[in-house]
Amino acid sequence: MLRRRAPRSASAPVARPSRHGRHGREGRSPVVRPPLPPLETRIDRFELAVGTAAEFLRSAWPELRDVRFEIGDLPPAADGEGIPRWFVSSAEKRIVLYRIPIERLSHLHRTDDLHRRMAIEANVFRAAAEYLDRDPWDLGPDRFHF
Repeated sequence: MLRRRAPRSASAPVARPSRHGRHGREGRSPVVRPPLPPLETRIDRFELAVGTAAEFLRSAWPELRDVRFEIGDLPPAADGEGIPRWFVSSAEKRIVLYRIPIERLSHLHRTDDLHRRMAIEANVFRAAAEYLDRDPWDLGPDRFHF
């Protein structure tokens, strides 16, 4: 003969051991290791974008072959127009691009890697155009026609 257990009352809570979670299972151990540091940083991506744009400009414009493109963190001071993004010295043949104002003060309509890189390259083109005393669109006319 089968014996049936007496039904438990709904008000009596079920006692679970302390190692079990609310679904009655034991806690799980982590499957993956802690996250690793990124292989490339924002500074590395900024340097790569500036370097490739500078190499393109040097190959297209002989006047820029002896110009040094440098990267600085911040400008020494703000001027009357705001915080400068670059500094151009024709006498020293030098263009300094300031990373933090370019990265932080750029108003992107889409925040992804492509648009960040395009904003950085646009600043390189504008700084080189100021050095050459030309319009930025004159520096790479074939670059934007596909």
